[in-house]
Amino acid sequence: MIEKQKKLPLVHFVRISEKNVLEICDLSHTLSKVQQKFVADNARSIAQAHFSDQVWMRAIYEEDTPVGFLMLHLGSNWDDGIDCPGVFLWRFMIAGPFQGKGYGNAAINLLIDHLRAFGIPELYTSYHLGEGSPESFYRQLGFLPTGDFYGEEPEVILKIA
Repeated sequence: MIEKQKKLPLVHFVRISEKNVLEICDLSHTLSKVQQKFVADNARSIAQAHFSDQVWMRAIYEEDTPVGFLMLHLGSNWDDGIDCPGVFLWRFMIAGPFQGKGYGNAAINLLIDHLRAFGIPELYTSYHLGEGSPESFYRQLGFLPTGDFYGEEPEVILKIA
């Protein structure tokens, strides 16, 4: 977990419902063209989530403003294409106007606190390499390579317990 030296924005998670689904979907259009190639559209993610028993998803808000989206996959499920023994951060995005301002760090810290409260000892994810890669973001949070890959994406793990 990152040190809380710099004051991070105060974010909270909100269930996605008929009241906010369109604005959460619209956040995908705020990403750069490079990011849009590697970050699944939120509408696609929400649709996939509705066909999996293994998914937990939330919108990320600062007060009443949606700033991002995250989706976890809980345990292995070959049908979903996720072969992870624990909790996998399947989708994570912060809208373009909020990037570089601490929202991503704040959201991951909140997620870590949430997982820790449930006794979950680690969080996995993967990311693309190359232009626009979030590798440095995950490394500065403490994620370390496992040596495994999801396609061409390296899998990383964060010990949180």
